[in-house]
Amino acid sequence: MTTATDHLSATTLLRFATAGSVDDGKSTLVGRLLHDSKSVLTDQLEAVEHASRSRGQEAPDLALLTDGLRAEREQGITIDVAYRYFATARRRFILADTPGHVQYTRNMVTGASTAELAVVLVDARNGVVEQTRRHAAVAALLRVPHVVLAVNKMDLVGYAEPVFAEIAEEFTTYALELGVPEITAIPISALAGDNVVEPSAHMDWYGGPTVLEHLETVPAAHDLTGCHARFPVQYVIRPQTAEHPDYRGYAGQIAAGTFRTGEAVTVLPSGRTSKIAGIDLLGEAVDIAWTPQSVTLLLEDDIDVSRGDLIVPSTDVPATAQDIEATVCHVADQPLTVGQRVLLKHTTRTVKAIVRDIPSRLTLDDLSQHPAPGLLVANDIGLVTLRTAEPLALDSYAESRRTGSFLLIDPADGTTLAAGMAGDSFASTARAAQPAGIDNADDDTAWDF
Repeated sequence: MTTATDHLSATTLLRFATAGSVDDGKSTLVGRLLHDSKSVLTDQLEAVEHASRSRGQEAPDLALLTDGLRAEREQGITIDVAYRYFATARRRFILADTPGHVQYTRNMVTGASTAELAVVLVDARNGVVEQTRRHAAVAALLRVPHVVLAVNKMDLVGYAEPVFAEIAEEFTTYALELGVPEITAIPISALAGDNVVEPSAHMDWYGGPTVLEHLETVPAAHDLTGCHARFPVQYVIRPQTAEHPDYRGYAGQIAAGTFRTGEAVTVLPSGRTSKIAGIDLLGEAVDIAWTPQSVTLLLEDDIDVSRGDLIVPSTDVPATAQDIEATVCHVADQPLTVGQRVLLKHTTRTVKAIVRDIPSRLTLDDLSQHPAPGLLVANDIGLVTLRTAEPLALDSYAESRRTGSFLLIDPADGTTLAAGMAGDSFASTARAAQPAGIDNADDDTAWDF
């Protein structure tokens, strides 16, 4: 019988994201990875060669393999997150090439939110800059397990080891303060191909892996089966046909952990209990299912379960609360202000909420907290307290990236305002005394809570 562990041990998929300042060479690195790992189709390469010649370049500009938007190709920058899929003999990859401009930092949050590894590029001539620190902070907040510092353009500094060593030490010190668990520094030249796929002949002083070797061998954080089991209900299936007159199934994707037939479960937020009578996977009945499988659960008792409810083991029921403290990355052009009414989307559940307080905003230069900023603007990282209209079962983001995260949405037009991470984070460890914020929670008549 196949177990969850057997299944996961055979999985060789790694999700990773690239980040860095403008012109640090992110797209060129990704293009070099695709080209040198033979993951580029002939027609794609021909199109890049043609576009490069039309711009007066003799050699193909490998950055064009990922800069897909017309504006990106014209300006030579990355604007949107470019997702690419490729594979080697050892592993499959999903990569997200994220923008470097400050105004597009919000796009890095999107690209890195599901990444198991982040590659942060630094121009060897410029060293660690503010945007480098910002990307390291986002990677730390999003609990990306592995961070690679790729010191690029080493060919432009004569492949000098002291330059690499100084940058690596500064970045590592900063990232460790943020709580990044693992940092690997690699000197590269994405344009020339040094230490990207093949070892460099110009840096014999470096004895570590190439970028691709590290990507192929780094442990992938796939095993969520040991996490708290969580099943957000996405859809209730009631065929009511002659063949299935009494069928009532609850469909969705397992966010974390495993579920078994016969297991006692609790439905939140109602607190009603039952047992799993069956599990349907791709039209077949199975005894066990695990994350990230999409399944349909059948319960022994006919209880009220609807979209947005959370099914959990009765032996591991999370606490529900209406008062939430979280760190958010603000991604909208419009600011987030104290007293603002928002929608909070957690897994498949969306509830009304109000921003009770914004105790602090993170200053990336020295990781200090700016107390009582009053609002957060685009690309700000700050601490917020929220009051929701209905109880939510949020896990700590440190324990589960899936069930510890949420979105704040503008109820007027559906715009995503912020990406939130519940529970403790480095942004809450050194904050100053919290201001009073909004004390009167009763003035919420428009929201009925």
